[in-house]
Amino acid sequence: MWRAAADQPVARILADFLKNPTLGAAQNRLVFCALKTLSSTRINVLIMFLSQNSGSCVQNHFPTASLYIDFDAFFANVEKQLDPSIRARPVGVTALDSEHSALITRCYIAKGAGIKRGMRVSEARAMRRDIVIRVARPDIYVDIHNRIVAEVNRHVPVKKVWSIDEVECALIGDEQQRAADIGRAIEAGLKRNIGPYITPSIGLAPNQFLAKVAAEMDKPNGFVTLRAKDLPGPLFDLKLSDLPGISSGMETRLHKAGIMSVEDFWHISAKHARAIWGNVEGERLWAQLRGHPIEKAPTQRRMFGHSRVLSGEFKDPKRAVDCLRLLTVKAANRLRRENYTAAAMSVSFKTQNKIRWSGETQFSACRDDHSLLGHMHRLYERGMSETRPKRLQSASVMLHKIALPTQRGRDLFEDQNSRNWEKLTDVMDGLNRNAKRAVIHLGPRPKIPGGYAGAKIAFGRVPDAEDFY
Repeated sequence: MWRAAADQPVARILADFLKNPTLGAAQNRLVFCALKTLSSTRINVLIMFLSQNSGSCVQNHFPTASLYIDFDAFFANVEKQLDPSIRARPVGVTALDSEHSALITRCYIAKGAGIKRGMRVSEARAMRRDIVIRVARPDIYVDIHNRIVAEVNRHVPVKKVWSIDEVECALIGDEQQRAADIGRAIEAGLKRNIGPYITPSIGLAPNQFLAKVAAEMDKPNGFVTLRAKDLPGPLFDLKLSDLPGISSGMETRLHKAGIMSVEDFWHISAKHARAIWGNVEGERLWAQLRGHPIEKAPTQRRMFGHSRVLSGEFKDPKRAVDCLRLLTVKAANRLRRENYTAAAMSVSFKTQNKIRWSGETQFSACRDDHSLLGHMHRLYERGMSETRPKRLQSASVMLHKIALPTQRGRDLFEDQNSRNWEKLTDVMDGLNRNAKRAVIHLGPRPKIPGGYAGAKIAFGRVPDAEDFY
């Protein structure tokens, strides 16, 4: 794994420092200068190299540098916080007001009764007659989320919002020695200023990976610290699937390699982990499990899009296109807010008899509603002519080949009309933004069942205020 022979003197300097971290100022300056010669990627590799060649000294000196907050049954608990009459009852949240709709979350009372996520409302009612079913209210959940982030920022800056109910804070300097006190202060602040029923589970650890693991170890309302010097002991009580990044498919692959537990995984080498995964992700997880501060490179935006499960009259292909229009406009608005253009689009749908259709088109880079709606309609009509469905089950639209305006190649055939539509779209966006609602738009904009088109709360994305216009 260690290939850079030129960096081995740096490795020796850092190994000496880690064995004796109380060296004098001159030696500390030497360590700083050594680190400056390396990129962040090579530092990550260097740390793993030291771990395998310096015993446990590296691992034991990792400070508690990450605080992770994972809220318990967030949507259901928000509903309980806002409605005292349902606090003692099982609560489930669904996307649509239908007995056939699936639960997207449920509270811990419901979980204790055996009610699972993905279960139909009718099945949940059969298990607990007193269950309260609420239709999701994304705008309310986003508002609570923003208040939570503001509260956490009062105690320590939020480093990253991982989802609407998960945030990470990086601890630096003396914050690392006060990690538990900071965590308890956040816990108390959330209870006082957000509400006692929106409970957090807090994890403290040397890195984000272990802090997330810690936050999930004692739910609900947990508070767990995984210190470097205590590893690996507490981890051996976990299942492989409890570790972020180990899906059911990867767990099967590990089992085939003879690795049946976290303890088995702990005792293999980094190279072995890489071989099982077939890429660097295995080696990265191996290092994170030991507390190494390994961070992934920032991901680049690849696409914008929305999808929708259709219900009621919108299953009719003649009405489904109205839903698809709204999804296209919402995706286009997000595209413009992040200052991108798109040069490709895909439209897909699934019919009631499970036939899937998908089509894609490419075009000169654009960002206005008029152009993108035209491309969507042409794709949809193509799909209709090829499948001739009677009813649709779901539909989606994705904008691809995105680029910043500075990366946009000049189109010699672009006409003034296209530029005018872009200017008009910008004016419309401004009017809607000022009014805080969609006061002007192209064509029909019917209300669709479940509402909140384009404001879906997905892992890794919290909708902005404009998503609800």
